[in-house]
Amino acid sequence: MVSNRRSICLLQFLVSLTFLATGSSLQAQRPLPGPSPAASPSPAPKTPTLESEFFKNILRDQKAIWTAPLHLRASDARWLVPLGAGTAALIATDQQTGDEVAESDKPLNASRIVSYAGSSYATGGVAAGFYLFGRAKHNYRARETGILAAQALIDSAIVATSIKAITQRTRPTGGKSRSDFFDGGSSFPSGHSTQAWTLATIVASEYHDHLAVQIAAYATASAVSIARFTGRNHYLSDVLVGGAMGYGIGRYVYRTRRGKENGSGGSGEEESFTRSRRWPAITPDYVRRQREYGVAMVWSF
Repeated sequence: MVSNRRSICLLQFLVSLTFLATGSSLQAQRPLPGPSPAASPSPAPKTPTLESEFFKNILRDQKAIWTAPLHLRASDARWLVPLGAGTAALIATDQQTGDEVAESDKPLNASRIVSYAGSSYATGGVAAGFYLFGRAKHNYRARETGILAAQALIDSAIVATSIKAITQRTRPTGGKSRSDFFDGGSSFPSGHSTQAWTLATIVASEYHDHLAVQIAAYATASAVSIARFTGRNHYLSDVLVGGAMGYGIGRYVYRTRRGKENGSGGSGEEESFTRSRRWPAITPDYVRRQREYGVAMVWSF
């Protein structure tokens, strides 16, 4: 059995990989824009749809995530160092805080109910709901939210499952070996926290112009993370790393894949469409041959 103190060095590498895979180093790997098209009368080919590129994008995401440590920059230290140090501090005190929470059975039932919001069924259902609604109502923003959320959730599940298999941390209910790493467990990181924060980040990013949606999304993710701790399913470091990983992957998928279909502007296009419903479009109207001058106003509703 390997003690927590002896595990911190190796875990620091894993935590670094987690934060690197979800932080600014990923942004350096965003696909570069293609060369400017030369003047030609023939129309440019259409960009493939998000659906047709779905599985290819997941493979691209995984490559970017797992190779993120190779793209470290000096500026990454300002967020990597405090996050890594904070995680190490939580790992060192996890058993103590976990035992304190276990002294009371009152939050167990409520924590179990809240945890459902971070399950694969719940998060996958929300993503599917956005996508189906968007397809049925021809709502680009909802459709993009659904498909990007599904993509990011799969990315998060792959990464979280892989790290669980590497760390093998025992859960708080594991008896004498509780909180130990490399002992056949599956506690680190919290999968529910990862999934909840992944979905919340995609939804909040897509609907960045709706404060209520952002608050609801992040509040739900926070509640799931807390519930996984108070429900004795995970330690504080588990939910911290899981939440950070979900946030980072969701942010990366949104920034990298949004608005990539047929040259559309993504959420910005939808936002412009929303504004056009509220305010009329006013343009100058000029017919030279008839010497007519005026203003045209179009209001879509």
